[in-house]
Amino acid sequence: MGQFKKEKPIYYKTEEEIALMRTSGELVSRTLAFVAETLREGLTGLELDRKAEAFIRDHGGRPVFKGYNGFPATLCISRNEVVVHGVPDNKPFKAGDIISVDCGTYLNDFVGDCAYTFVVGHTTPEIERLLLTTRESLYKGIEQAVSGSRVGDISYAIQSYCESRRYGVVRDLVGHGVGRQLHEAPEVPNFGKRGKGVLLKEGLTLAIEPMINMGTREVRQLSDGWTIVTNDRKPSAHFEHSIVVRQKQAELLTTHEYIEAAIKNNSELYVISQKIPTFAA
Repeated sequence: MGQFKKEKPIYYKTEEEIALMRTSGELVSRTLAFVAETLREGLTGLELDRKAEAFIRDHGGRPVFKGYNGFPATLCISRNEVVVHGVPDNKPFKAGDIISVDCGTYLNDFVGDCAYTFVVGHTTPEIERLLLTTRESLYKGIEQAVSGSRVGDISYAIQSYCESRRYGVVRDLVGHGVGRQLHEAPEVPNFGKRGKGVLLKEGLTLAIEPMINMGTREVRQLSDGWTIVTNDRKPSAHFEHSIVVRQKQAELLTTHEYIEAAIKNNSELYVISQKIPTFAA
């Protein structure tokens, strides 16, 4: 879940706090793996949301998004042209749906924030390319999250990679710091200039989350006050990790490995191929 917020002081985490963040990151990653196990044609967003909330609570956590500024659900479920902040509903998932699921968990006083985009059934090469590019851009951004770089280096890496493939990079929503609160400083846009923005230092924890559109970068909010859709109603994809800035290589606090293993075991979901970079964990 990303949105512009008034800047606050930056809070660098101790190693003890980072260890606690790993536990919440593990829970949110396991929750999205549970989503991958459960998601199927005919299931509704509300059913999936109830199951995910029960999973989180059964594992000693609580959902971060539910009640956040009035958001009514545990998961943001964003289908097809919905970019982010989709509200779960009673509409059954159908074959060909692109479903971005964003989840936040709170455990041991810290937040874990992670997102993944799924496809029900089969898809087209054009959609697979969008998803691959968005996922790859996430890791391009994470590669820049090292001490001595700047937020703009992350932003530029994501923007340049996606725009070189002629996709729209959303400007209206951003990544962010994460820790005891869901949204901490600094903001992490998916567009920007190298060498600009906040200096990255060891112990800074960030939620990096490219939101990339098949067509225009322009978006609008629906009347429910939450759902963000593409202006041209073309599909959008969203992938996210929580990470900690380190000296030589960022450390992932969340993982997509559980999710991708679950997808391979769920015949209802499309398997997006291609190897991704390995980061410290």
